Amino acid sequence: MLTRLSFVFFLALFAILLLTPAQGHEIPTDVVVRAYLKPEGEQLELLVRVPLEAMRDIEFPQRGPGYLDIAAADRTLRDAAQIWIANGIELYEGDNRLIDKRVAAVRIALPSDTSFRSFEEARANVTGPPLPEDTQLFWSQALLDVLIEVPIASADSTFAVDPDLARLGMRTVTTLQFLPPNGAVRAFEFSGNPGLVQLDPRWHQAFFRFTSLGVQHILQGYDHLLFVMCLIIPFRRIRPLVVLVTSFTVAHSITLLSAAFGMAPGALWFPAFIEMLIAASIVYMALENIVGTRWQRRWIIAFAFGLVHGFGFSFALSETLQFAGSHLLTSLLAFNLGVEIGQLLVILLVVPVLNLLLRSARAERIGIIILSALLAHSGWHWMSERAAAFAEYRLAWPGFDLQWLLLIPAACAAAWLTYRRYGATVPGS
Repeated sequence: MLTRLSFVFFLALFAILLLTPAQGHEIPTDVVVRAYLKPEGEQLELLVRVPLEAMRDIEFPQRGPGYLDIAAADRTLRDAAQIWIANGIELYEGDNRLIDKRVAAVRIALPSDTSFRSFEEARANVTGPPLPEDTQLFWSQALLDVLIEVPIASADSTFAVDPDLARLGMRTVTTLQFLPPNGAVRAFEFSGNPGLVQLDPRWHQAFFRFTSLGVQHILQGYDHLLFVMCLIIPFRRIRPLVVLVTSFTVAHSITLLSAAFGMAPGALWFPAFIEMLIAASIVYMALENIVGTRWQRRWIIAFAFGLVHGFGFSFALSETLQFAGSHLLTSLLAFNLGVEIGQLLVILLVVPVLNLLLRSARAERIGIIILSALLAHSGWHWMSERAAAFAEYRLAWPGFDLQWLLLIPAACAAAWLTYRRYGATVPGS
């Protein structure tokens, strides 16, 4: 009886294994995608190079110990290009989505191939003769070059791209060069899926994109958000809070603009140093709330720490500014506007809640201490972690740049103007 049961068990196990589909290729860790996009005449050409191993769940014909069978692979390569590339990149002409995408050519390239140095070389390579059929190339080491053609109304239109390529790997980095008819090449590099990217944005497109980004950044940037909370807790009145937040915004605008135009230290340790100081600003402001120091000139402290936070904003924008096109200044001002809007939203939402909780004088004092202690606790942990990261750098003072001197009079002038305009409105001044 036991033998019969064992036979049935192993027979069922064999059937399960036999019917189980083969597992697809593993997801590659790092994938680099290189692409060119060029409108010409009534056609848009998209050239893409991706590692073949990123084309998962597709069995490519092989021979020998795993060499790609180039002679028999054309149909499979076209299917892979359609599924993983053409279907994953949305193209727009103006507001119209281009749906008539055609995979015009595919070609396997060696890992050592350098034809994607320029659009002309890349196009000549992908439309040229295939590799010799006897090439001994493991399929997982091959590169797939693809030419996609899309009909358009005019090469002078505005174009946008929404690439959904993060699915190709655990970490996907895409470099894209847009070659418009006027010859002003625009280069982009982004990680994952950046959303809709205007390749040559108009000023209003850049303005609204970066305003939205500023609002998102202040609402999702917890260290900046906690700093604003430190400003709110002891006051809880709209007018003085608007003054403090505006002082903070004016200050971080100075350093953000300076950093964007190259007037900031370029030392490797500088970002870590700034991140540590941002955490320290939360600790300081929270402790000041607890000890009950005088608030008359708190806008000066907010202004000073705003200069520090501005560098932090510049680090966050370092990759995103490529989407500003030729509207760098407009985008920076729009981002600052978005930050200010986000801060005012926080004030309008938080102040009524705090006023409701801290209605009595006793509850107010206890509440300020408890809330500030919680903020100080979070800031202290961040400061400790960032100080440890900062300590890993070998400090070397960056070369002194005369442009840095411009930051000093700019900051002083802004501080003086803020004082003249708002100083008298701060309680107790």
